[in-house]
Amino acid sequence: MFEQFTYHKIPTSNATINLVKGGKGYPLLLLHGYPQTHIMWHKVAPALAQHFTVICTDLRGYGDSDKPPSDPQHLTYSKRVTAQDQVEVMAALGYSKFLAAGHDRGGRVLHRLLLDHPQCVEKAAVLDIVPTRKIFQTVNQQLATAYSHWFFLLEPDNIPERMIGSDPAFYLVSKLKQWSYDQAAFTENAIAEYIRCFSDPASIHGTCEDYRAAASIDLEHDAEDINSRIQCPLLVLWGERGVMEKCYDVLETWRERAIDVRGQAFPCGHFLPEEAPEETTQALLDFFLEGVGSRE
Repeated sequence: MFEQFTYHKIPTSNATINLVKGGKGYPLLLLHGYPQTHIMWHKVAPALAQHFTVICTDLRGYGDSDKPPSDPQHLTYSKRVTAQDQVEVMAALGYSKFLAAGHDRGGRVLHRLLLDHPQCVEKAAVLDIVPTRKIFQTVNQQLATAYSHWFFLLEPDNIPERMIGSDPAFYLVSKLKQWSYDQAAFTENAIAEYIRCFSDPASIHGTCEDYRAAASIDLEHDAEDINSRIQCPLLVLWGERGVMEKCYDVLETWRERAIDVRGQAFPCGHFLPEEAPEETTQALLDFFLEGVGSRE
């Protein structure tokens, strides 16, 4: 699926991160969401690599990246630590400044990266999310029903790990179906890779820890810099047949958190890079190529 890309494992301070790299030009980091891996970019990354050096990573706890032991405060899987992984990966590849896009959990990691390391990212895009703090402050019956996993996965004492672990393939495929509009958008090879990685008990635990962190330490970090706003231009894309469209004015939620926001919805569900790859690719190209001549 990434035939023209090379695979790498990059050690960071606290985890070794798996990634693929391809293309040439200004660096563009792509971050995946739950319950997937870097494979979710396979329909988009090759076209982007005609213009950029594209790096698609597996977040810690996901895919073939490390799954470090968790801690009671969930710091190990906080967005701050996960974002630090990505900054260190890009530095190891020789990039102190780059472009970035994140879908779902990857978008939440990117949000924290933009606040903690504003000097690193020239432009950013988030796909089909509103800020985590906004979700928890405004959750209602409609959202809780559609995003019940937000509350299931943070259950303590390995409850979700035991339940998901009884049939991880069924759970994963069920979620892909539940959150998508076009269920045929997922290729057999992609689903097989998602299942291979997600079937590892360490992945199930790591991904649960991601959500536990989101409901605890991540909110503390968000509260500490609630008056800080994203400084770089931000592109927001979402599915008009998805949950975010039904529950929020998506652009307005990001205008509360960033100074320069633009974006649009596409006729798809949650998984834009797989359900609407052409539209997603073109929107990212239009946004990231604007002003490319001024870059070093």
